[in-house]
Amino acid sequence: MNPVSHAQLDWDDQGRPHSRVFDDVYFSDKSGLEETRYVFLEQNRLQERFAALPVGGRLVIGETGFGTGLNFLCAWQLFEQHAVPGARLHFVSVEKYPLSHADLQRALALWPELAPFAEQLLAQYIAIHQGFQRLVLDNGRVTLTLLIGDALEQLPQLDAQVDAWFLDGFAPAKNPDMWTAELFAELARLAAPGSTISTFTSTGWVRRLINGAGFKMKRTPGIGHKWEILRGEFLGWPTETPAPAATKPWFARPPAVAGERHALVIGGGLAGCATAASLAARGWRVSLLERHAALAQEASGNPQGVLYLKLSAHGTALSQLILSGFGHTRRLLEHLQRGVDWDGCGVLQLAFNAKEAERQAQLASAFAPDLLHLLDKEQAQARAGITLEQGGLFFPEGGWVHPPALCQWQARHPLIEVLQHHDALELKQVDGEWQALQGDTVLAQASVVVLAGAAEIKRFSFSADLPLKRIRGQITRLPQTAQSQALATVVCAEGYVAPPRLGEHTLGASFDFKSDDLTPTVAEHVGNLEMLREISLDLLQRLGADSLAPEQLEGRAAFRCTSPDYLPIVGPLAEREMFDQTYAALSKDARHVPDAPCPWLHGLYINSGHGSRGLVTAPLCAELLAAWLDNEPLPLPRSVSEACHPNRFALRALIRGNPSKS
Repeated sequence: MNPVSHAQLDWDDQGRPHSRVFDDVYFSDKSGLEETRYVFLEQNRLQERFAALPVGGRLVIGETGFGTGLNFLCAWQLFEQHAVPGARLHFVSVEKYPLSHADLQRALALWPELAPFAEQLLAQYIAIHQGFQRLVLDNGRVTLTLLIGDALEQLPQLDAQVDAWFLDGFAPAKNPDMWTAELFAELARLAAPGSTISTFTSTGWVRRLINGAGFKMKRTPGIGHKWEILRGEFLGWPTETPAPAATKPWFARPPAVAGERHALVIGGGLAGCATAASLAARGWRVSLLERHAALAQEASGNPQGVLYLKLSAHGTALSQLILSGFGHTRRLLEHLQRGVDWDGCGVLQLAFNAKEAERQAQLASAFAPDLLHLLDKEQAQARAGITLEQGGLFFPEGGWVHPPALCQWQARHPLIEVLQHHDALELKQVDGEWQALQGDTVLAQASVVVLAGAAEIKRFSFSADLPLKRIRGQITRLPQTAQSQALATVVCAEGYVAPPRLGEHTLGASFDFKSDDLTPTVAEHVGNLEMLREISLDLLQRLGADSLAPEQLEGRAAFRCTSPDYLPIVGPLAEREMFDQTYAALSKDARHVPDAPCPWLHGLYINSGHGSRGLVTAPLCAELLAAWLDNEPLPLPRSVSEACHPNRFALRALIRGNPSKS
């Protein structure tokens, strides 16, 4: 992975930004607004297309070169003016050199009439790092998916159908990499039938290359100092060019669910509440079933969870998911009360042995310093406010979260009905509707059901063979003291300790693979205090923890739920025996791809297996699940979505020759 660097800008005497890397302007020196509206909005007929969207309808715009976000904001403004309230706009844009927050704010200040939209964008323009970054705006009516990195690395990973393309990299002479046959082939692969396209350039070789990808381009009069520009439509994939590889049927999108957009979500923790919120934002009515008396009563009920990233320097699927999920959750937290519901105080991961120090050095060279950077012992002590034995890796945008507050905020949507004391013990599909039953009582029914109840989803026959395991974890709650208030950041080694929330520090958490008992134990309190001693003897003494009787300590235990490959399980579910029969040929030849459609359990979806990373992964996985259901652009690279797919276990078992065993 290559660290993403921010755009390097110079500013002219009118306050307009200029790229040092490409020696080019971001927008016209005459009128950037007029040019954007004419070249991109008018040539793609967006006003009439926005006006024609029905309630529940959606238009997807794709863009090469996000830049200052001017095109996005102009499209959003036009959408706001002409689309019905129930319609949605999804904007996908690729950007190799994103502007820093300060530079974006300075650039957008040039357009006061866009201020209501720019303010919302700037409020969410946080933790914008490498890969796919999902921003939810205007209460979910507008979605912005930024692909941060090289266009020819990012676009091939995108799974979407784009209705209109804005081709807006720097000028071909300045940035030839953005005007290649390979790039235009990606635009064609992603184009919906009848997709439109426009660009400010009229260069002949650009027009011929775009035509060669399956678009029909024509020159049209320009604006300002541009004599001509190009606009066109997608006619279809060129017959003489080999077609892109089809999605394997077990990872393809299931047919859309007909009937009322009503979903049951079973489980009121982080995964369930996030799923309910993502569906409600898209106009779904959601019945959220929770077996306890309130939301977030199990693993999501800890007083403080840590928002940090356990990454790999090698760009694994898990690492990509964590990087995208961290940014998404970090932006959601802006809606909550800082200091009570969360705090972006940063997270310090101590280099507690030589192997960890080596791992941290690799990460520091693979990622940008605004995501993570190394601190020596003195710098780490200054940051943490306490005495430490080592330096470590610091995540400045990390911090702690009170998970119940996030759950409650997400479940507050008017389309979500929370049904407490509803313990679904059985699922049945009757006349195309899923029924959740407790004995003979039908608790609720809908055309879609999402199982988001951690390992409890194994109680249902349809999902019983998913390889989820429970891991007991216990946290210890320690009252803050006058001396312990000095702790200024979350500090982690084998465990973690957080700065105080409402007069208490959270310390934890133990890992126990064997116990099924959730009664807190003295032994694990002692173990947590040992972890605290390894983090900082100074903090242990500041808390007076040596003089505390372990049997009088307070805490709570809960089950995390994880999968064998440590990736969550997210997506549509297939009928297992039919799956094994349909794809039996894979047991003899793993490279064979049968074209038989997957035997989906129509309307049954999973969002589970988040382990100890639920704060980082569950909210973005809820967006992934909603994208599966609503046929939207996926918020993660296709390879990552497939790596999280429920069918991966059945597929591996078939290939290993062990069907019906995960």
